[in-house]
Amino acid sequence: MLFCSIAKIAVYKGVKMDNNIYSDIANLEPWDAMMKMMAWNQLGEIKNKRILDFGSGTGVTASHYAAQNQVVAIEPSEESVSKRWLKNDYRQICGSKEILEIFEDESFDVIICHNVLEYADDREAIMKEFSRLLKKDGMISVVKHNRPGRIMQMIVLLNDFDRANSLLDGNDCTSSRYGDIHYYDDSDIEKWGKNLKVEKIMGMRTFWDLQQNQDIQRDINWQNHMLKMEMRVQDIEEYKYIAFFHHLIIKKN
Repeated sequence: MLFCSIAKIAVYKGVKMDNNIYSDIANLEPWDAMMKMMAWNQLGEIKNKRILDFGSGTGVTASHYAAQNQVVAIEPSEESVSKRWLKNDYRQICGSKEILEIFEDESFDVIICHNVLEYADDREAIMKEFSRLLKKDGMISVVKHNRPGRIMQMIVLLNDFDRANSLLDGNDCTSSRYGDIHYYDDSDIEKWGKNLKVEKIMGMRTFWDLQQNQDIQRDINWQNHMLKMEMRVQDIEEYKYIAFFHHLIIKKN
């Protein structure tokens, strides 16, 4: 097991992003920074909690919450862990689902699992473990791909009608970075995790990817406006349905 600490990222207040805040994540791709800022804003302030970040990648989100919380991060990729953000102390473990079994029941107040379950073969077992590990008044944050949003991307942005039709037929897709995306419905979470209930679903990246001007995507003023607009429509059903990602807030019955 590997223990590490990670770099401090400013805590975002509301939906404002200024130059000083952006400088902390300036080395991330703009779309990645937008995703993290949206998720952090949607989750709100979290303090003095015990947090599990499952599939923590290079530790950016773990870093964000380690400033005011006790964080355990689990990541299977040794390469990602080797590039982790370093400053605030937190516990980093290299591994996957088998690591969850070492923790006692109701060990965590918050469990974060962002863009992970689509790539996992044992996601039902993972959700069952999450249910066991979550405190009764705790919360699970799951960010997942949304199939209708992906179909829009294939048609509007990529002119890939073959893959769009394949997705409409219920088939999976492929990510250039992580491999096959095994889509699942928002409601599947409640089937997999005993005593879990999806309490809220929010849209993410409804508009971002429709803007194809790559230069403007790196403009901080544009990003501020885009973030505010994304947050404005996150709970509106029509926009949520076509968002590229969904953010699920899950509680324990």
